[in-house]
Amino acid sequence: MNRWTDLETPHGSIRAWRSEPTGPSRGAVVVLQEIFGVNAHIRDVTDRFAHAGFVALAPALFDPVERDVELEYDAAGIAPGLALTRALGIDRAVDLANAAATLLQAEGLRTGAVGFCWGGSIALLANTRLGLPSVSYYGGRNVQFLDEPLRAPMMFHFGSKDRSIPAADVERHREAYPVASVHVYPAGHGFNCEPRADYDAASAALAWQRSIDFFEENLR
Repeated sequence: MNRWTDLETPHGSIRAWRSEPTGPSRGAVVVLQEIFGVNAHIRDVTDRFAHAGFVALAPALFDPVERDVELEYDAAGIAPGLALTRALGIDRAVDLANAAATLLQAEGLRTGAVGFCWGGSIALLANTRLGLPSVSYYGGRNVQFLDEPLRAPMMFHFGSKDRSIPAADVERHREAYPVASVHVYPAGHGFNCEPRADYDAASAALAWQRSIDFFEENLR
């Protein structure tokens, strides 16, 4: 069961892609997009969480600025995606994540968050500001927020070949959050995303299983 639905937020109504398991749920996960919108890849990730037994909701974070954004994984998609993140701003993005989590929690579901790239940094803030158990995949903007204390269990995934997140920055995560799980894979940025050149099937599969185990443990 997957579909577009409307989500009311402090910044107006936005769309969200919702996927539900066929049987009893293990909890709920807010899926936070990359800079390319809630595109086919993010919808697929959301559906995969449902297949794993979680209610999953991916809010279209760019909707307050521009609706129906789905960008390609190339230079033509990167520039407008970055411009949209600047126009939206971090605080509004966290507000939208909170609206999604609040909806799921109102349904009686223990709720966590997972995010990818830009959304990986929003996932970190979903932990520090909203208190959600969270998983951050290659969050390139995390470093500027590492002074914010964790309020729930946290997991990070990074690629050792990611030129945008050097090893020293990964180590800063370990120093800032010694109780968090920090995993590094022999892959580049975006290794979980099939359409990207840096997609790495083995790393993606291992990170996925770790993420599922994390939510199973922390959303009981």
